[in-house]
Amino acid sequence: MTAMIPGALRAANLAVPAADVIDPAAAFIASRQFDRPTLVVSRDRVTAQYDALVAGLGEARIHYAVKANPAPEIIRALVLKGARFDAASRGEIELCLSQGATGADISFGNTIKKPADIAYAHAHGITLFAADSEAEIDKLAAHAPGARVYLRVIVENSDADWPLSRKFGCARSAMLPLMDYARGAGVDVAGLSFHVGSQTRNPASWNPVLDQIAALWTAGREAGHDLRVLNLGGGFPATYEDEVMGAARYAAEVMDAVTERFGTVPYIMAEPGRGLVAEAGHIVAEVLLVSRKSADDLHRWVYLDIGMFSGLAETMGEAIRYRIQTPHDGGETGACILAGPSCDSADILYEQRPINLPTALACGDRVVIRNCGAYTSSYSSVGFNGFPPLDVVVI
Repeated sequence: MTAMIPGALRAANLAVPAADVIDPAAAFIASRQFDRPTLVVSRDRVTAQYDALVAGLGEARIHYAVKANPAPEIIRALVLKGARFDAASRGEIELCLSQGATGADISFGNTIKKPADIAYAHAHGITLFAADSEAEIDKLAAHAPGARVYLRVIVENSDADWPLSRKFGCARSAMLPLMDYARGAGVDVAGLSFHVGSQTRNPASWNPVLDQIAALWTAGREAGHDLRVLNLGGGFPATYEDEVMGAARYAAEVMDAVTERFGTVPYIMAEPGRGLVAEAGHIVAEVLLVSRKSADDLHRWVYLDIGMFSGLAETMGEAIRYRIQTPHDGGETGACILAGPSCDSADILYEQRPINLPTALACGDRVVIRNCGAYTSSYSSVGFNGFPPLDVVVI
């Protein structure tokens, strides 16, 4: 067990619920006290989820989306499992290399890169890069000669809880001209990539997106482009407020749909982040205040010592709704507005659809925010309002 900030926790003689015996992070939290908001992540749960995804994905290779949780211990555990990695920055590349990955294990998946970072990646053996514009193709031609490039496409998918559109990818109508431009620049267009949107809970939601990509794949090959890499991106879901399909079955259904449309592809890659690490970790936090704005206020306001700026950024727009475990579960509940501690009016987690919490909840109560292993520590700010960034313990 390692902690980023020593002294953030201490042992306590607390009972461990039987249901948490198979959930190491929950058991660890139950047996200790904490002085500040802390994310506890289990490596065993991460590697078990990796095995489940591998079983479902078959021939597709996992490139873990490092941005989801960049804890070095997690990267090292996945290196030992034989994973590959999707890096968004030079910093993530350096992290993966420091934990034993090689350049051949890493793809540089950001379509917006500094020329110096492209050169750094190329010098360290990375040969697989993303691009979505002529300007990025020019940078790759100049700073990563001989590299293979997968071109990212904008796709439509309204079923994702956290849609990813507009910022990354080029329009389908521009894809064939971009392939031709890359060929003219001497850049090897190895394939296509897309992202169905983070937290796409139903594997059937992939089908219309795969139809769009398959049409472009066929058109590109007919135009003489040797497409041989298909990057499925992320989208693999985790259980939050609602249960989702098991990882192996979900991945297998996606792969069945891929095979139906593409047949045999020399190299298929998938980039799970959330779907690999979210359920492996939980955040322990504390209630700071329970109040009402007036005598006739219909909702209590519950303020935690963690908020949108200290790890829970994905509550923006209430897109991700976490389960919250309290000492009073099983008792009477009522609707609450949940907020963080900072002096920023945007630091409200759930208000459009209030969350039901026990009426007995009070200042000083400890709560556990479940399945927070993804996009919490990596979103945590550095000392906004003087509140410390989220502590992380990997067990």
